[in-house]
Amino acid sequence: MTGDRATRPLRWVTAAGRGLLAAAAALGTAELAAGAIGRATASPVLAVGAGFIDLTPSWLKDFAIRTFGSNDKTVLLIGLGCGIAAAAAVIGLLSRRRLLWGLLGLALFGVVGVVAALTRPTAEAVDVIPAVFGAACGMAALALLTRSIRPTSGEATREEAGPIRVYDRRRVLLTSAGVAVAAAATGVGGRALLRRDNVSAVRRRLRLPAPVSRAKPVPSGAQVRVPGMTPFRTANSGFYRVDTALVLPQVDPRDWTLRIHGMVARPVELTFDDLLKLDLVERDITLSCVSNQVGGNLAGNARWLGAPLAPLLRRAGVRSGADQILSRSSDGMTISTPLQTVLDGRDALLAVGMNGEPLPIAHGFPARMVVPGLYGYVSATKWVVDLKVTRFATDQAYWTKRDYAERAPVKTFSRIDVPKPLARIKAGRVAVAGTAWAQHRGIDAVEWQVDDGPWRPAQLAPVPGIDTWQQWVAEWDAVPGSHTLRVRATDGTGATQPERRAPPLPDGATGWHSVVVTVT
Repeated sequence: MTGDRATRPLRWVTAAGRGLLAAAAALGTAELAAGAIGRATASPVLAVGAGFIDLTPSWLKDFAIRTFGSNDKTVLLIGLGCGIAAAAAVIGLLSRRRLLWGLLGLALFGVVGVVAALTRPTAEAVDVIPAVFGAACGMAALALLTRSIRPTSGEATREEAGPIRVYDRRRVLLTSAGVAVAAAATGVGGRALLRRDNVSAVRRRLRLPAPVSRAKPVPSGAQVRVPGMTPFRTANSGFYRVDTALVLPQVDPRDWTLRIHGMVARPVELTFDDLLKLDLVERDITLSCVSNQVGGNLAGNARWLGAPLAPLLRRAGVRSGADQILSRSSDGMTISTPLQTVLDGRDALLAVGMNGEPLPIAHGFPARMVVPGLYGYVSATKWVVDLKVTRFATDQAYWTKRDYAERAPVKTFSRIDVPKPLARIKAGRVAVAGTAWAQHRGIDAVEWQVDDGPWRPAQLAPVPGIDTWQQWVAEWDAVPGSHTLRVRATDGTGATQPERRAPPLPDGATGWHSVVVTVT
C-alpha cells in the first residue's frame, strides 16, 4: 500500500496529461476543419473567445482595454487557453475513474463549440463542422490513450489490496507521442489553410487613385519639438486598435460590395472598383476611442483618403424620419451613427487609404468609415459592407445594447505628454508639452497648472483644421521638490473640459489630466 500511495501523484499527473493530449487533438482537428472550409470564425477557440467578448460586461471590457491596451485580445486568448488546459486536465482525471466520464467531458467541449459558432453574427450551418470533428477526434484520442495503459498480459494482481498494474511504457510513450504529433500537425495545417485567404498580397498590389481634393498642408510648427513628444501624425503601425475581432477579417476587394438601403428611395450597391471611381478626397482627421481614460493614448491622427459619405446617401435618397446609419462590418459588428453628423457638411468619409497607402488590414481594409467629431464606436466601422438608413428607435447597434450612449460626440480632452508621470527632472527651465483635441470643434486654448498655483496659458501649435488634435507647449522654471502638473483645454465653442473625473461608460471619460514629477 505504501508503494501505491507513493505512485498515486504520478498516476494523477499521467491521467491529466492524457486529458491535455486529447484536448490538443480535438483543437488541432478543429483548426484543420476550420481551415478546410475556409471559416476562421468557426474555430472553436475563436468562436468561444468571441462569445466571451460579447458576454463581457462593459466595466470589465474597459478594465481590459485600460490595463492591456491593444494586447487585450492576446491576454484573452492566453486566459482562454489556460481555462481549456485546466478543463482538459480534469477530463483526464475523470477518465482515470471511468472512461465514459472523460468522453462526456469532451463531448461537452464540442457542444460549447457548436453553440458558440452558431451564435456568431455571420454564422452558417457549416460552422458546426470544426467543433463536431474536433470533439470526435478528441474522444477517439482519449480512448486510444486510455487503452495504451492496459496492463500487460500475464500480470499478477492482488484482489484484496487493489490491482497493481505494470504497464508497457514503450507503448504508452509511443501512443502519447503519436497523439501529440498529430495534434500539432493538424493545428499547424489548419492555420496554414486559413492563411491562404490572407489578402495582404492583394493589398500590397493595390494602387489607389489620386484625390481630387488634397488635404491642407500641415503647418511646419504643428509638431512640437520636445524630446518624447507624441508625433503629430500617427504611423499606421502605432495607431491604436480597439475592436472585438479576435481574427482579422480577410476581405478581398474584388469580392467587396457596399449596400446602402433601408429608409432610402433608391438602394445603392457599390463594388470596390465603383468606389475608387468616385471623387476621392484626402483629409487629416483624429480618431479617438470612447474607452480612452483621462491621459490615455487611445487616439491617433492620420491622413485618410476616401469618398465623402454624404453624396452617397443623397444618391440613395434618404427618406424623412430617418436619424441613424446602422453600419455593419464583414464580421457582423454593428455601429450606429447619427445621420445628421454625416449630412451636416463635415468630412465624413468612406475611407480606403491611410497615411498614403491602402488601409492596413487591422484598420479596416478594404474600406471603413471615418466621421470626425464622434467616438469610434459610433463612427469608425472597419471592414464595412452595409449601411442601413434607419431610426434609433427601430435598430440598436452592438455597443448601444451594452448601455453605451446612442450619440457620442467627442469630449474636449487634453493630456500632458512630457514630462512623463513620476519623471525625475533637473531644476531650471523645463518644457511641459502635450496634446489636446475636440474634433470638429477645435481647440481654442490650453491652460496648465503647477500644484495649486494659478492657471497659465500654453502656446498652441498650428493645425491644418479643427478635425485634428493640437499640440501645446509651455516653459516651467522648475524648483526642487515633488510637484503636480495639471492641464485643461477649452474648445472652439468656449466650453472648458470639466475637472470632475468620470469613467468612459456611457459616453466618454472626463477630468483633468495630471502628472507628478520630482525636481532635483
